[in-house]
Amino acid sequence: MLVLRSLVFNIAFYANLIAQMILWTPLYFLWPRHKAWFVPKLWVRSSLWLHEKLAGTKVEITGQENLPEGSYILAPKHQSFWDAIAFLPYIDDGLYILKRELMWIPFFGWYIAKMRMIPVDRGSRAKALRAVVRATKEELALNSRQLIIYPEGTRRPPGAEPAYKYGIVELYSQLGVPVVPVAHVAGLYWPRRAFLRYPGTIHARFLKPIPPGLSKEEFMGRLIGDTETACDQLLIEAARSENPPRLPPTAVKRLRELGVEVAG
Repeated sequence: MLVLRSLVFNIAFYANLIAQMILWTPLYFLWPRHKAWFVPKLWVRSSLWLHEKLAGTKVEITGQENLPEGSYILAPKHQSFWDAIAFLPYIDDGLYILKRELMWIPFFGWYIAKMRMIPVDRGSRAKALRAVVRATKEELALNSRQLIIYPEGTRRPPGAEPAYKYGIVELYSQLGVPVVPVAHVAGLYWPRRAFLRYPGTIHARFLKPIPPGLSKEEFMGRLIGDTETACDQLLIEAARSENPPRLPPTAVKRLRELGVEVAG
């Protein structure tokens, strides 16, 4: 049953993407950018609805009161494709930093270009970071946007030892806006590089914003501390739930470090 439900959801997920792109294309490219956000946000909401109805995975996101007005950096934990889309409906005018190659994909790349995302050439990290900071400053100043960036860069399994990159520190110090960490354990239910989608409830939490002006060391310490503490709490809650999800080895190891005994 798990395999069948996962298969049906995956088919429906991509069919929904294609159908909505075809359906909304005329209006999407005619509307001004702020109004056109309706289309990707509707796709996210409908995708999460399909995730619940077909795969049995609900979503509960709390802490919306911690989202500031105006520009800020949203810094989610990165475990899954789920966290690449799930927070979009909660922010006004999201701004992603993405690989330049994505802009070259027919149709999909045009959708990205419409939203004025920031493409980056990853060949030279130092050069790319300078270009990203410059472009992001312009977007935040002109349009009061919200930058979504994943501090660890790549997806990591739940419970894995944190591996935060320096890029967010530089952006924090240069942009002068608050940073809102986001904790979740979505990788338990929508694992990275995996086909199966596990039933249950994905809990995610917008944490209290970190104000601008801290030293780089203080900021990084607070970002890691706040995010990892909240993720540990959510991991324990998931493991102790009535129907706990399958726990990967990294999650089992971390739970044992936290004094929670689990099978595995």
